[in-house]
Amino acid sequence: MLIYKFPLLFTLIVLLAPLPAQCQNEDAEDESAGKLQEYEVLFDGSSLDKWRGYAKEEIGKGWKIDGDTLHFDGSGGGDIITKATFDDFELEFEWKVSKGGNSGIMYRVSLGDGAPYISGPEYQILDNDGHADGKSSLTSAASLYGLIEASGEGPKPVGEWNHAKIVLKGALIEHWLNGEKVVAIEIGSDDWNERLAKSKFRDWKKFAKNDSGHIAFQDHGDPVWFRNIKIRSLSAKD
Repeated sequence: MLIYKFPLLFTLIVLLAPLPAQCQNEDAEDESAGKLQEYEVLFDGSSLDKWRGYAKEEIGKGWKIDGDTLHFDGSGGGDIITKATFDDFELEFEWKVSKGGNSGIMYRVSLGDGAPYISGPEYQILDNDGHADGKSSLTSAASLYGLIEASGEGPKPVGEWNHAKIVLKGALIEHWLNGEKVVAIEIGSDDWNERLAKSKFRDWKKFAKNDSGHIAFQDHGDPVWFRNIKIRSLSAKD
């Protein structure tokens, strides 16, 4: 019988033995890094203190706090942007749009241009069924507008909340919709360059060139709602 007990005893000794110091240090570093990368709330339903207008510092008339949501009512006022700039980050938010509605989120945006999309790639916000842009996968909801189509099932019906995430890490861009990664591409890759050359952005000298910038929420003239907007840095320096 002993011949069968020894393997079990050896397995128990291995499992209960302390981790090597190097592994313990790596685990501690991972935990420490996780603590440093906490989310910053950009909008919690009570204040727009972390936002400003794109063309001017004042926030335009169409943007309102409505309960726990940031609501653009379609009456004008221009795009809004974060006061802070971000390089590598993970941005999470929820959105819903009006019937036939169109909006977008742009990132690594520069000030001083005619519009945020001159420099910033866009996460498309759209009623796919009710807007003409929904007929093309390149301009449908959660796509990297005009460049990379969004895979997956698409957004929920108009009036229902969608959960979105945008991840930027160096040259890597990811778009997420309702828990599913729907876009992944690296700026400057062969795939990127081929797509860019076929797009309207091919001669835009500032487009997707910034290492950091503001995050912009678009006034596209249609009512749209956002809530639970939060961001965390993915920068190594943090």
